[in-house]
Amino acid sequence: MSDPSADDPDGTHFTLLSGDSPSGPMDDDRLAELYAYPTELNRCLVRGNAISSLDGGAATDGTSGGLGGEGDRRLFRVLRELADVIVVGAGTARAENYSGAQMTVAQRGNRQRRGQSEVPPIALVTRSGHIEHDLPVLTRTEVPPLVLTCSDAVDDTCTRLAGAAEVIACSAADPAEVDPAAMLAALADRGLLRVLCEGGPTLTGTFVEHNLLDELCLTTAPKLVGGSAPRIASGTGHVLTSMHRAHLIADADGYLYARYTRVG
Repeated sequence: MSDPSADDPDGTHFTLLSGDSPSGPMDDDRLAELYAYPTELNRCLVRGNAISSLDGGAATDGTSGGLGGEGDRRLFRVLRELADVIVVGAGTARAENYSGAQMTVAQRGNRQRRGQSEVPPIALVTRSGHIEHDLPVLTRTEVPPLVLTCSDAVDDTCTRLAGAAEVIACSAADPAEVDPAAMLAALADRGLLRVLCEGGPTLTGTFVEHNLLDELCLTTAPKLVGGSAPRIASGTGHVLTSMHRAHLIADADGYLYARYTRVG
């Protein structure tokens, strides 16, 4: 039997199991079609991307990297290419050793044709504004990141980072808190409407609790982790949001990739 990825230039054999037109193996262009944002947006559309084990764990040893595979990393790159901005909690950026987004020549061309900048910025969410100036997301990046913080922390954060990032006040009534709607308003003011949220659980949970998560791209890893691993979303609020499965993809390694959109 031949290697199922032999004819796949990206090294991963994806098969569309459900959706508008189930099909066989697909390339990155087909993936980009399946995960495309709506063409006409007049507000931020927030898409979450997360990975979970079969028993619901979102991390091993404190990071999500141990759950991933080649297919997950390939889809991760496609989702980043489609986004205007990549939003992530500062704690997750530290734990996962984030640097700036990287785009290939082909991806840059695709983004230019969609009217996007060549490289999407990373937006770090932090209530305290305590961002170390030597984090890779600040030092190894082609475009400066955004720092979305509360009004009370803006001045100190600006002083500490000394121009290495654009620091944006994102508070509403309480100047000591970051308001998710204010975050999205700030991104929309900058024309960054295609929002990709990469977690962690607290940030994703905040968008869920405020009914601001429009889509969830969920990778299910064929692994069990046990223990007390965190979920993909956490928080103090409890909501019940109905989602519609837009499609389901499988790969040769047993991973499943589902795209869900919010109902209503």
